[in-house]
Amino acid sequence: MTEKKRQGKRHSEEQIVRILREIELGRTISDVCREYGISDQTYRNWKNKYGGMELGDIKEMRRLQSENARLKRIVAEQTLEIESIKELLSKKW
Repeated sequence: MTEKKRQGKRHSEEQIVRILREIELGRTISDVCREYGISDQTYRNWKNKYGGMELGDIKEMRRLQSENARLKRIVAEQTLEIESIKELLSKKW
């Protein structure tokens, strides 16, 4: 099995950028999808998500998504602590 035909595997960001660039350079979508073993829908999803991005942009996006998730967890924990303290202080002793 060639590197290009990895069915059932995730493609790396480098591969996605390369595939999108090939289509931008004039190859037909159906030829590229067949060559890399992806569906037209997968190509459309990648184009919507990664269209116009370079590899560095994609890596930065992944880093920001990770940081955003971490910050959301921190906010959720602090909100839970604040609500617990409010509930504790509202009780009469």
